[in-house]
Parts: sequence; structure tokens; C-alpha cells
Amino acid sequence: MNNHNQLPQFDLVLFGGTGDLVTRKLIPALFNAFQNNNINPQSKIIGLGRKPLDIKQYHQLIYDKLIQCKIDILDENWQQFLKLIHYIQLDANNEDDYQNLSSFLNTNIINIYYLSTAPSLFQVICEKLAKFNLNHEQSRIVLEKPLGHNLESSEHINEYVAQSFKETQIYRIDHYLGKESVQNLMAIRFGNTLFEALWRRQWISSIQITIAEDLGVESRGEFYDKTGALCDMLQNHLLQLLCIVAMEPPSSLDADTIRDEKLKVLKSLKPLTEENVIHDVIRGQYKSGAINGIPVPGYLEEDNIPEGSHTETFVALKAEIQNWRWANVPFYLRTGKRMQEKLAEIVIQFKDIPCKIFPGITNNFANRLIIRLQPDETVQLYFLAKQPGDTNQLQPVFLDLDFNEIFKSKDKQNGEGYERLLLDVIRGQLTLFVRRDEQKAAWHWVDPIINTWNKLNIAPKLYTAGTWGPSSTSSLLARDNACWHEELL
Repeated sequence: MNNHNQLPQFDLVLFGGTGDLVTRKLIPALFNAFQNNNINPQSKIIGLGRKPLDIKQYHQLIYDKLIQCKIDILDENWQQFLKLIHYIQLDANNEDDYQNLSSFLNTNIINIYYLSTAPSLFQVICEKLAKFNLNHEQSRIVLEKPLGHNLESSEHINEYVAQSFKETQIYRIDHYLGKESVQNLMAIRFGNTLFEALWRRQWISSIQITIAEDLGVESRGEFYDKTGALCDMLQNHLLQLLCIVAMEPPSSLDADTIRDEKLKVLKSLKPLTEENVIHDVIRGQYKSGAINGIPVPGYLEEDNIPEGSHTETFVALKAEIQNWRWANVPFYLRTGKRMQEKLAEIVIQFKDIPCKIFPGITNNFANRLIIRLQPDETVQLYFLAKQPGDTNQLQPVFLDLDFNEIFKSKDKQNGEGYERLLLDVIRGQLTLFVRRDEQKAAWHWVDPIINTWNKLNIAPKLYTAGTWGPSSTSSLLARDNACWHEELL
């Protein structure tokens, strides 16, 4: 148990304090951290919103969301946690409201501003915080994705945030980096010698990275239609996972050392030409189908989706990294909504054996390492073993490491990763946050996709809800004599 006197005291200000992200993700993560004795009880958590709520109404709003999220609440802990929660009505454009906020904060301790609002408000919020001297040395600002819709808009946002806060004060959050499973990926790679000798082009034929959701856009239709899968998932989550898989071993766990290595990967990505985008990028959109036997509507039938929208709910592409470790190894990235199941995994496909002496071996049985990030955190190593009996027939088997089972007695963090990331902001740890030059490099690589889609007016290919995306997704790999992992099962 932590000694509360050793925990940093802070005031955490949640802009957009009545929104879904705060009430469904951030508050539950903070409550979990509080129950694990990782938050100084002298701290304050301040929700900001335009709604005229009193503190009892705000507490009730939070409580209702916790119940909906099925968060375990111990009455004694909950009552103690409520003492940290406050609410202030604030209009982002009203200077009097910032004056009121300023008088409520203790600027002699860590002040954290979490911008859970539309990016269009970031500029005015940063300007007002600076005007009232709330951007002092102990202040930190957390920015939610997506930061912009292309390189130009992203740089514009970063530029005016940088006018009020130093780069070391800016925490660009990607909640995937806070997941235990993603951090465990780094431990598997850099904490063990087992795979390092094989982690290169001489022994690996391809790598697949998939983030699939079985949910649709739900209540986020208006937001999602302006964003799409490319900006919402691929530009950040998928590229960050690619960096961790492909980066060179860092010399230390220092934040900038790790982020330097990730940046090298992003800068080594083979640039996408218009021809590449046409042939190697698949844009999809789900139509009506069924998830677990229950009928679901298509994207165009969802609430707040304009008629004839071309917004993509699915993206798959082939990427290449032009360096000595990964030259000519294809990386297949895939993400989508209303897919067959909720799944996030990385598949390392090793090359086939050079000489087959056993009967019946096909390429489908080549060695594979499956790193499952969700819904269950597992690592599976596929290989061939001899069938019992008087023949030399081999069959595929696998070793299965279930980390949930192994560490079941340990404290578990919020599954979305926000608990770890919020604690890192409090501690001033930047390792799991995206640096500005990283973000710039990612957008620089993604921009040609956006430009080509817009220039050629490329409409998304339809796929039935409850499947693995458009049929052409399989063809993307078949051209390289490969297939998606689930097609082997």
C-alpha cells in the first residue's frame, strides 16, 4: 500500500466534464486508482461543463455512469472518492469562468488540464489558461485524439498549444499505449533474448496487426462521420503498435529514448504513392448484417449519419519499412467496426522451413507468434509436433500463455488503459505519450491516403456487418501468397 504522504498532490481539471469520455472512462479509471491507493486524497478532480449542475447532481451523474459500466463500487471507498470530485460550470469562451476556475485551483501543486472537448476549442482554452497564468511550470495539459484530420490541421493545433505550453508539459494521449498488453509487448521484445535473433527479415515473412470492433458507431455518429476509421484508429493506434513491433531496442526506458526509436520507424515507412493507395489500401463501410445472431443496421442507417456518406468504417493496407531489419517484409494493418468479433492482435508469421522432410507439411503450418491484446491478453506460439502413433505425420500445436490467468491475483487496471496513463501524467512520465514529431511523421505518411481518396473520390467498399471486412481484404494478402490469421483456423 502506498504511503499517501509520498503520493504527489494535484488538481485535475476535466474540460468536457459531463461528456462520455470523462464519465465512462476517466472517472472510472481514477476511481480504480483511488481504490488501489495510488491517488493522494488531498487532491481535487474538477469536472467542467456548460450544464448548470450542483455537486449532488454531478455526483449522481458520475454514479449512474459507473453503474452502467459495471464498475465495482465499495460504499466506503466511493464516499471517500466523492470528496475529491468537484464541479464548476464553465463556458470555454467566458473569461469570468476562467477567473473562477483560477481562484479554485492550488497553483503551488501539480495542475493538470485534460481537454476532453472538440479540438476546435483547444486554442481558446489554451489561450485563456495562459492569460490567467494557469500554464505555470507545474502545469500539464492532456490532449485527446484525433488531433486534426490531416497533417496541416494537426500542425495547426500543435502550434497554438505550443504557444502556451512547453513540449514537456504536453501529453498527447493514445489510450492503447496504456493497455497492459501493449506494455507487455515491449517486455516480451526487450526483456527476453528468445525472439531477438529471429526478429528480422531473414526469419519473418510478414506481420499482421488487427484492431477489430464488433460495435457500430452507436451514439457517436456525428463525430465519427467527420473522422472515420483512418483518422480514428489507423493514424494513431495501429501505427503506434507497428512502431513497438518494429522499433530497434532502446538503450533505456527513458521517454525520449523510446520515442526516438519509434520516430525512426515512422520515418522509415515507404512513402505511399497514388498507385500504392489504389492497390494497397482498402476503404470499407459496413452494411446491415448480424452480430452474434442479432440483426444490426448498416452505417448509413445509423443515427446522425448523412445520406450517401463515404466515411470509412474499415481500413486495411500493406505497409513496408525501408531499413535493414525489415526490408521487403510486408506489414498488414487492419481496423474496422461491426466486424465478426472484438479483437486486437499482432501476428508474427515466420518463414517456412527450407527443406520439408516430413509428409503433409504445407505453408499454412509455418511457425507463428500470436500476441493477443484484447479481449484476452495471451501469447500463443504455433509450431509442429509429431502425432502419436507409428507414422511421421505432424500436426500444428501451440503454447498458450494466458496472462489474465497467470496474474489473476494481482491488481488489475482499467481495461482501456486510462488508469495507467492518468497516473503517468500525475507522475510526469512521458514515455507512453506521443511526441509532436512522432505525430507529424505519422500524419505525413497517412496524408497521401486522404489526398488520393479525395482526389479520385474513392467510395468505400461495402461489407456485411459481422464479417471480417470487404472480400478484397483477403486478396490484399493473397497477392503475396499470404492470408489473414483467422483464415488459417
